[in-house]
Amino acid sequence: MIEKAYAKINLTLDVTGKRADGYHEIRTVMQSVSLCDTISVERAEEITVSANKKAIPADKSNLAYIACEKFFEAAGIRGGANVYIKKHIPVAAGLAGGSTDAAAVLRALNRLYKTGFSTEELCEIGASFGADIPYCVRGGTALCEGIGEVITVLPKLPRLNIVISIGGEGMSTPVMYAEIDKRQSLPNIDTDGMVRAIQAQNISGIVARLGNVFEEICAEKRPFVSAIKALMLKNGALGAAMSGSGPSVFGVFSNKTAAEACAKLLKNMGYYAFHCTTV
Repeated sequence: MIEKAYAKINLTLDVTGKRADGYHEIRTVMQSVSLCDTISVERAEEITVSANKKAIPADKSNLAYIACEKFFEAAGIRGGANVYIKKHIPVAAGLAGGSTDAAAVLRALNRLYKTGFSTEELCEIGASFGADIPYCVRGGTALCEGIGEVITVLPKLPRLNIVISIGGEGMSTPVMYAEIDKRQSLPNIDTDGMVRAIQAQNISGIVARLGNVFEEICAEKRPFVSAIKALMLKNGALGAAMSGSGPSVFGVFSNKTAAEACAKLLKNMGYYAFHCTTV
């Protein structure tokens, strides 16, 4: 079985509180983009994970491996799988690369073993080991709340041209949340306005409300975040923002030509850059 594992960007991302168990409550609008990994899964006696890049772990620390364990546990069957990850999504970039791989494994195993789990049931399995996984099982456009597991599906966006760019190493997500906890005030993120703009299919309204509560914090330690964003806005982006806890920055462009030109410029300046579309 072969599954596409699409990256996600956060059109908005806000932290609304901290729970007694230490987890943070968020409100975020997520969007799938065509940048993706390809996941191949076949039946086997045991669970194995391999990838086209040496940096990808092949042991139980890989979410794809855990996805197999959790799937077989939920299905109540003794099974195994050989999982091969053809990696294209940058690692630790705020694009849900590990989570989307795990979600793709769950979908593939469900087909491979003909277990008949519904999308909702696969989301429940995913939520047991990763907050972004339930969204990644579904993909598309969605409002995610709680720790990310409470999902409200939103109308599909018109096809938009997106450029994703990274200028260097990011910061760990726990460090970013610790910084959030220290701050007396945080940027205002208009997630409700974003939802209304998406429901109205108002592109200018969507672009105007792009925002990420982590962006300012990350940019203080990683100046390339602000530099890339400024370059995008100067070179045709209708709007731009950081995704997840960083350090990837994405820009929304009105047409393919402008997006490709900006991606080329960023690459020539030494940044990672990828042109893709919403899916």
